[in-house]
Amino acid sequence: MTAVKKIAVIGAGIAGLSCAQRLQAAGHHVTVFEKSRGAAGRMSTKRGETEHGNAWQCDTGAQYFTARDPRFHAEVQRWVSLGVAAAWDPELQVFGSLPEASEPSASQAKPQRFVGTPRMTAPARHVAATLNVQSQITIQALKKHEGQWQLRSAEHAWLDASYDAVVLAVPAPQAQPLLHPIHIGLAELASTAPMRGSWALMLRYHEPMKLAFQAAFVNHGPLRWVAEDSHKPGRNGQHCWLLHASAEWSEAHIEATSDAVAAPLIAAFISLGGRTPDAWSAHRWRYADTAKPLNVGAVWEAQAGLGLCGDWLNGGKVEGAWLSGQSLAEQILTAT
Repeated sequence: MTAVKKIAVIGAGIAGLSCAQRLQAAGHHVTVFEKSRGAAGRMSTKRGETEHGNAWQCDTGAQYFTARDPRFHAEVQRWVSLGVAAAWDPELQVFGSLPEASEPSASQAKPQRFVGTPRMTAPARHVAATLNVQSQITIQALKKHEGQWQLRSAEHAWLDASYDAVVLAVPAPQAQPLLHPIHIGLAELASTAPMRGSWALMLRYHEPMKLAFQAAFVNHGPLRWVAEDSHKPGRNGQHCWLLHASAEWSEAHIEATSDAVAAPLIAAFISLGGRTPDAWSAHRWRYADTAKPLNVGAVWEAQAGLGLCGDWLNGGKVEGAWLSGQSLAEQILTAT
């Protein structure tokens, strides 16, 4: 087993949490640093109140996850047994034709889909509750001093604690500037995985809106995905639908205002049978997905005590992120 004892994990998305959980279970002292207010990363849910004081919520990032790998399937079943995840079987429709290379095989035609309950953040928050997660700390730089890693944050300058190893579990464009001064090889690897933005629009309705589908893939126009968020298990509050714009459209409008993107996205939804919402909110994801995710699993540089994990290293998606975190943890634990 590796001699590493104190490990800093930067990023509390599902990859970082997966890695941290496995390392802590093996007896190591792990601290997770997260720039946001809480864990979950792109397994995100927005919540708020209407002008009349009614609550609403809507998943803005990952809309569901599948579990094809036996290890992740076992973890998802554990989440289900704990009530932080549940199967979701929406009436699904496809608008427009898929490229031939994207057509699912017969065995993949209807994968079992899962969501966090009562919101998508629930699995990550459950895992985070067992870990030492330091939120609202933005790590801006790393340096080695007498064989130990030190971290500088935007909020507290150089932190007092030092670490035997550092795990970067952040999107590739955020990992690259951290890596460039300390490990050019890993920085160059991160540069090979450019990530794309995505606009998410949350539509709220005073009265439920029933369409012929609860979710749809859209292969024309600005939209790529729409879903009746309120149809997911465990949801309550005001009736909500979620719209995701395509990566291409989002990138072309990434610097636009919320008002500028809302109008064409709502118009596209109306063309699918929807109606004008009573209220809406927008969220811009600067790093939503990777155009061509790498398939290296995770990277561990034992001599440097530096590792990378995340969906961008392992084919994308929630399952890929979780497996990437597990892969990195195993590499650390078996290093000599």
